[in-house]
Amino acid sequence: MKLTNTACNAAKPKEKPYKKADGGGLYLLVNPDGSKYWRMKYRFLDKEKLLSFGTYPLISLADAREERDKAKKLLAGGIDPATAKKDKKRKAVRNSQNTFKAVALEWHENQKGRWSQNHYNNVLHRMETDIFPFIGSEPISSLEAPDLLEVLRKIEKRGALDIAGRTRQICGQIFRYGIQTGKCKRDPSLDLKGALKTRKTEHFAALDIKEIPEFLQALERNDARLYGRTRRAIKLSMLTFVRPGELRKARWPEIDFEAKQWIIPAERMKMRRDHIVPLSRQAMQILKEQREETGVLNTDWVFPSQIRPKEPMSDGTVLVAIKKLGFKDRMTAHGFRALARTTIREKLNYEPDVIECQLAHKAAGPLGEAYNRAQFLQQRKVMMQDWSDYLDTATTQGKVVNFKKKRA
Repeated sequence: MKLTNTACNAAKPKEKPYKKADGGGLYLLVNPDGSKYWRMKYRFLDKEKLLSFGTYPLISLADAREERDKAKKLLAGGIDPATAKKDKKRKAVRNSQNTFKAVALEWHENQKGRWSQNHYNNVLHRMETDIFPFIGSEPISSLEAPDLLEVLRKIEKRGALDIAGRTRQICGQIFRYGIQTGKCKRDPSLDLKGALKTRKTEHFAALDIKEIPEFLQALERNDARLYGRTRRAIKLSMLTFVRPGELRKARWPEIDFEAKQWIIPAERMKMRRDHIVPLSRQAMQILKEQREETGVLNTDWVFPSQIRPKEPMSDGTVLVAIKKLGFKDRMTAHGFRALARTTIREKLNYEPDVIECQLAHKAAGPLGEAYNRAQFLQQRKVMMQDWSDYLDTATTQGKVVNFKKKRA
C-alpha cells in the first residue's frame, strides 16, 4: 500500500528503526529518535544498493517520489544513480571553487613579475569595479556571451567605450586561462567581436613644427601664472619626450648628475626594460633648479605634488597647464613625443632607428632589436643636445630653423 502524507506524519518512533514502504523501492525510515529519512533500495550490476533523498518533512512525499522516478530513469539508461549523485556533488563543489572571481584572481596573481606594479593594480581595480560585482560569484564554466555582454553594456552606458573594450580583453584572457587549467571549456568573449560600440581612433593632439616658437614663448611669458615646477615639468617633458607617467613618477635616485643621464627602471617602462635618457645641458639645468626647490621637502619625487609633496604630481597637471597656456585641443602631454619624433627627423636629420630607440619603441625586425640592445647611446647623446639647442633657438628667435646643413 502506498504512503500518504497523513501516514508519514502519523509514523511514531519505536524501540528499533522501521520502514514504511511506498513502492518502487522507496520507503520512509523511522528512527527511535523520531527522525524520518527517505531511502530507495535498488539493484545495479546485480548488487543491492541504497540511495538517500533527505529527511521528512523537509523533503515531502511528492519530492521523494520525484527523486525516485529520476533515479529509475538513470537506471534504465545504465547509470548508477548513487554515482550520478556523487558526480553532481563534486561538480557543485568544483563550481563553487571555480567562480569567475576565483579564476580571475588566480590568473591575475600569475601576472606578477610580467607587469608593472601600476598596471597590475589597474587591472585588479577594473575587475573589482566593473566585473566581480556582476559575475564574480558565477561559476566560470556557466558563463555565456550574453552574461558577459550585459556586464560590458553597463560600462558602455557610462560612455567609457575604451574601458569596455579593454575589459572584454581582460575577460578573454581569464577565460583562456580557465580553459588551460581545466576550469572552463570555452571563451565566450570571442563571440562578442563587433558587439561593442567603438570610438573613432584619435591621436594625441600635438603641435605642428611651425607652432613650436609660439608654445615656447607662451611658456616663457607664463601669462597663465603656472607654478615653477609645473613649467619645469613641461619643459623637461619637451626636452626628453618621455611618456607623461614616466616623467611625473621620476625619482631622484634615477638621475645620474655625473653621467648626465636618467635611467628609468624597467618596471615603469612599457617595454619592461631599463631606459636611458641622455640629459642635455638644458635638461640638467632644469633638474638642478628643481632639486633646489624641492630639496627641503624630503621626498624622492622629482616632481612632487604641490599640495601633497609625499606624492607625485597628478597625471592631469601638465595637461591642465597646457590648456591654461592657450593650447587646448592643440597639444597634450603625450603630444611632445610626436612633436619631437617629427621635428628631429625632418629638421635635425636623424635616422628613424635612433629616434625610435629614444622613444623606447620596439624596433622592427630582429636586426632592429639587435640595434636596440646596442641602444645607439652615443648618437642619442648628441641628438638630445641638438634637440635642446634647436628648441632654444626656436624660443629666442621665434622661428623654426633647419639644422640639416649645419649638421652636414
